[in-house]
Amino acid sequence: MAQTDAVHALQERLAFEQKLVQLVDRIHSAKSLDAIFTELHGEILALFDADRMTLYAVDHDKKELYSRYLQLDTVREIRLPITEKSITGSVATWRQIVNIADAYDKAELARISPNLGFDSSWDQKTGFRTTQVLAVPIVHEGKTTLGVLQLLNKKHGPRFTKEDETSAARIAKTLGIAFNNQAQLGQRRGGKFDYLLTQQLITQEELNAATGEARRRQVDLEAVLTEQYKIQRGDIGAALSQFYKVPFVEFSDKIIPPPDLMKELKLEFLKRNLWLPLRREDKAVTVLIDNPQDLQKVDSVNHLLSGYKIQLAVGLKKDILQYLGVAGGEQAGGSKESISNILGELQAEDAPGASDDASGYDVDENDSSIIRLTNQMIIDAYKARASDIHVEPYGPQKDVLVRFRIDGSCREYQKVPGTFRRAMAARLKIMAMLDIAERRKPQDGKIKFRMQDREIELRVATIPTAGGNEDVVMRILAASEPIPIDKLGMTERNLGEIKKIAEKPYGLILVVGPTGSGKTTTLHSVLGYINKPERKIWTAEDPVEITQYGLRQVQVQPKIGFTFAGAMRAFLRADPDVIMVGEMRDEETASTGIEASLTGHLVFSTLHTNSAVETVIRLLDMGLDPFNFADALLGVLAQRLVKRLCPECKEEYHPERDEYDELAAAWGKEDFEKLEITYDDDFSLYRGKGCGNCNNSGYRGRAGIHELLIATDEIKRLIQTKARVSEMLVRARVEGMTTLVQDGILKSLSGVTDFRQVKAVAIK
Repeated sequence: MAQTDAVHALQERLAFEQKLVQLVDRIHSAKSLDAIFTELHGEILALFDADRMTLYAVDHDKKELYSRYLQLDTVREIRLPITEKSITGSVATWRQIVNIADAYDKAELARISPNLGFDSSWDQKTGFRTTQVLAVPIVHEGKTTLGVLQLLNKKHGPRFTKEDETSAARIAKTLGIAFNNQAQLGQRRGGKFDYLLTQQLITQEELNAATGEARRRQVDLEAVLTEQYKIQRGDIGAALSQFYKVPFVEFSDKIIPPPDLMKELKLEFLKRNLWLPLRREDKAVTVLIDNPQDLQKVDSVNHLLSGYKIQLAVGLKKDILQYLGVAGGEQAGGSKESISNILGELQAEDAPGASDDASGYDVDENDSSIIRLTNQMIIDAYKARASDIHVEPYGPQKDVLVRFRIDGSCREYQKVPGTFRRAMAARLKIMAMLDIAERRKPQDGKIKFRMQDREIELRVATIPTAGGNEDVVMRILAASEPIPIDKLGMTERNLGEIKKIAEKPYGLILVVGPTGSGKTTTLHSVLGYINKPERKIWTAEDPVEITQYGLRQVQVQPKIGFTFAGAMRAFLRADPDVIMVGEMRDEETASTGIEASLTGHLVFSTLHTNSAVETVIRLLDMGLDPFNFADALLGVLAQRLVKRLCPECKEEYHPERDEYDELAAAWGKEDFEKLEITYDDDFSLYRGKGCGNCNNSGYRGRAGIHELLIATDEIKRLIQTKARVSEMLVRARVEGMTTLVQDGILKSLSGVTDFRQVKAVAIK
């Protein structure tokens, strides 16, 4: 009997060895790695009695492992750092086999290495439960790590056997030869669309057929891939970016090519050569081109844009031509207007000696070109989602710099010859109904600007600057409709508390922060929440940016003595329930507001302070009575705006330990530990890669971070005794307040923004 069993075991072993040899031979003879696993993955799994298999390759540029072959429909790609902290990463680092019976057993992992962990997030995403893991390094000639072969879940038995380890090592050795051969072949003959092949978005046969079709029809291969094979533009962009090693940029009507650079270049030349300057940051210019490896084109770029640091980006031919069409004035609706054309006309009208004339009145404010120039500047700013337009002259000999503030950062829009600086300023003054003869003192006004499909409003400020110049800054006012309070992005605690105090019959609620931090938007959202037919609400604003049905809104006029304090006194004679005052600029306004809140009215206002707790000290320093102020106060909401990560290119990543420690230190190390957020393989943050949707910045739009101080009995007692800021802050945090930085960290962890943006606006 024993002899029969031994014979049977030997036969099984020989059959196994035969299958293994056949597999190795077929891997040797396979034309590509894709063919190996498309055809053989089932046989490999059967040979090892495994449930799933993943093949990882090394990305030497990023020092990462990426899934070269992934047997999952729910995840397109897995990327891992080559470190000792993950199972696969440790195998690539140590070049040793790892055989684990239970990936979730921390004790077993610790026996292999104290730093070793298991990233269970992929199981959560796919619904697949990992148990046994056999991971084998793919090494060529014992020198270079090229990848890792990973087998998951032994179907029969508690773990993969020693025989499995030996057999997997033989297959990995063969794969090392195949990987090396492919790498050498790729160095000699890298394909532009290899990314599509490796991601199995298209087969080599389909790519060959698409290439033939493109030649037959004399069209771009990219067009055939998108139209006939339904390949997404983003995937084609990723392929081009990987091949050319530069960013990919799609067409976006939010991106405006620098007009002053465009007017120096011939449009027909750019259309023939398929490139154009897309963006300028100081002395760096991003140039969009269809083939960054075309040395002749790149040489012409460097020659024509000499003096600038050139940064190349790759784009589709169709997108480049669309950008050039916009630059040439081919806009939606058939309009042929463009800044480049207008500036060209202005240059033509400029007399030969005009630039020597310091007056700058060669073209006046009523000239049609100046009118079109200012109009188009406002239209382009609105289309680019700008919040502000800055017109900055530097005298008659230097260009006027025009910049847009987009998502909180200023970006150069265009340069206009200095001889037109006063004509531009005068034209904007006329539009804002200001005194064009007065250039010695600041002026404020408002422009109602009608576009094709809507009317927008701009708040205008003129400021005299050195050298007899006059800057103009225009704020494009926010949307006229309020944002629902639930859409402000507050935490559950902050949202619940702000709703609770807003429903009180009387008291004082303050929203604080620097200029442009969204205070008015938040106030109107809260007013919208309590705006009911049974409540009479009066607002005094400067200016009225957002309008709501049901609110009686007043524009204050300080020039004629109609101030915030005066408006509030008038409101008190008009039977109000709720009063909103644009800003508590002085002791008179603050005192009047407190009196109103103590006599049965709910009062809202804003203040320019750094934090919720500092607001209390600021108002007490104005001379307010601490007892009346403490009785009146319901809450103080401090806020900032941070750049929001672009939803189109946001990606999750596993950060280094230093990033985690920085978050913990900013929150407060002891308190951060109470959140039970630990640094392990499951810990992840988010970042924006940059795409055409966000101008390659990685950010699009802005989000609020908040700090809400509720005036509890203990806080009121501290106010009455004029306690220090540090004492109030400690008490407020004990009662559940999260600071601006802490709220920003929560939004970093949830992927709304990143900690760099939080530091930029909330950390001193």
